[in-house]
Amino acid sequence: MLPRERVLRALEFRAPDVVPVEYHASPAGSYEHGGKLHELWARYPEDFGDSRRFPHAAPEARWIDAAGRYEEVRRDEWGVVWKYLIYGVAGHPLERPLDDWANLDGYTLPAPLARAGEAFERERARAAAHQQRWFLKSGWVSIFEVLCAVRRFEDVLMEIRTGEPEINRLADKIAEYHEGRIAYLLARGVDAVQFGDDFGTQWALMMSPDTWRRFFRPRFERLMAPVLKAGKKVFFHLCGQNAGILDDLAELGVHAIWPQLNAYPPGWLAKWSRHAKVAVAVHPDRGDLMARGTPDEVREALRRLADEFRMAEGGGWFYLEIDSGFPWENVKALIEEVGRLRGH
Repeated sequence: MLPRERVLRALEFRAPDVVPVEYHASPAGSYEHGGKLHELWARYPEDFGDSRRFPHAAPEARWIDAAGRYEEVRRDEWGVVWKYLIYGVAGHPLERPLDDWANLDGYTLPAPLARAGEAFERERARAAAHQQRWFLKSGWVSIFEVLCAVRRFEDVLMEIRTGEPEINRLADKIAEYHEGRIAYLLARGVDAVQFGDDFGTQWALMMSPDTWRRFFRPRFERLMAPVLKAGKKVFFHLCGQNAGILDDLAELGVHAIWPQLNAYPPGWLAKWSRHAKVAVAVHPDRGDLMARGTPDEVREALRRLADEFRMAEGGGWFYLEIDSGFPWENVKALIEEVGRLRGH
């Protein structure tokens, strides 16, 4: 069975020949563990692409001072200036373009992606070649995370709650930009479009479900509509505790979620997934387990998750991301045990 078919079967709750696996090329993990991590990836192939495509990540020399300390400052496509103090780990904003609503009228969104021309045709050919063997998931469609990057977090939460005109105008502008990105991905070729917004703390949603339904649900419905019409899959990454809106995502047509497993009671998410027919990227805990656990605990956790989510029957795949601070023996245990569960 080709990797692409394997993933599609899992998403449709049909038993694959082996449980699919996806690696994430975290720059932090690649930088810390270097070539031995890339060699381990190569020994245990994944189903979303050839791991040889992952770059060997390292910070540019200009961001390292004479004492060997890393500090990087850069402006992103949304106009936010970020400061990074740990390579490969999220930074903190130094400048936000929309802390003052007076800047909204003149605010420029990222440039749209061209759906014609030589560069586009090269990308389309590359996507088609990828899909001959592997599953192709692309994009990052986010509204809330962009709002909280370009404007103060606390202001965004309050303005969503009170329904201020400016926050609605900005959210519509962001959604319009993402409509163009989605049209590009569908024209280029894709199996799934990746959405991603973190609405939960470790214990609860950051807003009431009713507020989420009023502000976010119609916009996501609009953005997901062309993906579903094209017969493609919708993935949604959402960390934290989001139980209050998971049924909404299922109703919108989301096929798979990337959740933070330890934000839910043991076993709850696996039961919800089977009932809602929404597949899960089964992602072992990167805190207590991977950073502070033992190799035996890592192996036991993987076996437990495979049973809990009934992964051999479809409905899930292993998502493995290597951060900084993971002992190498835990990294080996993680990748090798998933390989063993897959029959390697």
